[in-house]
Amino acid sequence: MQEDERRTTTLMGDSPSNLPPKGSNNGMHNSDPNLAANFPSSDEDYNGRSSIAGYDPNRMSGEASPIAMSPWNQASPFQPSPWFTTGVDSSNKNGSQSQPEGLIGSLVREEGHIYSLAATGDFLYTGSDSKNVRVWKNLKEFTAFKSNSGLVKAIILSGDRIFTGHQDGKVRVWKKNRKDPRTHKRVGTFPTLFDILKSSMRPKNYVEVKRKCTTLWIKHCDAISSLSIDGEEGLLYSGSWDRTFKVWKTSNSKCLESVKAHEDAVNSVVSTKSGLVFTGSADGSVKVWKREGSGKSMKHNHVETLLNQECAVTALAVSETGLFVYCGLSDGLVNFWEWEKQLSHGGLLKGHKLAVLCLSAAGSLLFSGSADKTICVWKKEGNAHNCLSVLTGHTGPVKCLMVEREAGKSSDEVKWVVYSGSLDKSVKVWNVSEKSPEVKANSGNGSSKSMPR
Repeated sequence: MQEDERRTTTLMGDSPSNLPPKGSNNGMHNSDPNLAANFPSSDEDYNGRSSIAGYDPNRMSGEASPIAMSPWNQASPFQPSPWFTTGVDSSNKNGSQSQPEGLIGSLVREEGHIYSLAATGDFLYTGSDSKNVRVWKNLKEFTAFKSNSGLVKAIILSGDRIFTGHQDGKVRVWKKNRKDPRTHKRVGTFPTLFDILKSSMRPKNYVEVKRKCTTLWIKHCDAISSLSIDGEEGLLYSGSWDRTFKVWKTSNSKCLESVKAHEDAVNSVVSTKSGLVFTGSADGSVKVWKREGSGKSMKHNHVETLLNQECAVTALAVSETGLFVYCGLSDGLVNFWEWEKQLSHGGLLKGHKLAVLCLSAAGSLLFSGSADKTICVWKKEGNAHNCLSVLTGHTGPVKCLMVEREAGKSSDEVKWVVYSGSLDKSVKVWNVSEKSPEVKANSGNGSSKSMPR
């Protein structure tokens, strides 16, 4: 198939692969970071779409990115508008008064698709393909800092540092100025220039990434898709479309290990306090790795493959207790596993029409965002998971989720503030309770539908 024809079949998740599902006509296996050249205007447009492009194991993501053709990236005839909020009362977001359940408000801009979110306390960080990381305080624009690397695919917070993963395969580290919290300064890049120069002196440090193409093992040679941090051990994990995940020491920016994890793009990596690391890939597999040793002797050994099937794995999440592992798929399903004496498959959650693009677990709840523009809220009750509600309001695929516990709540009234970033260039903020099966929206910009129990 011709290259330009291949480009029109790539979709909006996080994998550069064009490998079609075997025995399936589901077109959501592909997940290019940029939308297809012809973005569907309705759900019906998705249903007839299939990916028939051949898989090229030597192709890198940048060779098939239709960003220039995407209608979501065309210049607007109007002047770019600043961020603005709708229906937001930020004064009591973390105060003693309770917010109504459902949609709190929306943050909208004409700057780029939202690919990543991170939140802590009153602050929200948003990453997009505009080269800017926006910072919000109490849901009002606070400041921003710019990275010239382009698309910000992942953000993770640790202490006073902000780690961002980028399309160029680098991790950048930022710090707030203590005297002026509006100022953020870049304090590092993984890998450092010094480490690159030092490593390049030895031929043994080069590895083959595709036919007749080699690179240093400490560098990602394709986009970073996911970040995860083990704060206690001081380790940062980065998953990439180059089919590897790398382990970094946050204190000195050193790459401790590079693991060739999958046969296709790594779409998600999640580390746990127990030393286990989970990776999900466009090759359709979920793998479990066990960390052993420390420092230069550290190794991550493959101990189990939880899933190996046709549809791409697009997202992973682990519950706060570590007892449940969730996996989102390009066919719209969510698999989950439960720890007993070992990880055993618990079942499938069916709530989406199109690919699951992001997952977030909080308390007894699981949130799943999808290319069908909705967010399903699942509650774990015993061994069962019930869909409490479906949050609607986005006009584009839901690309990222972040969940924080609402401050000032008693232990018998657990409520969560949910941030959802979408390719419709907006962030929506929701309030969801574990206590009530009903989630009621308080704005015309979004709604929720309670599901039958």
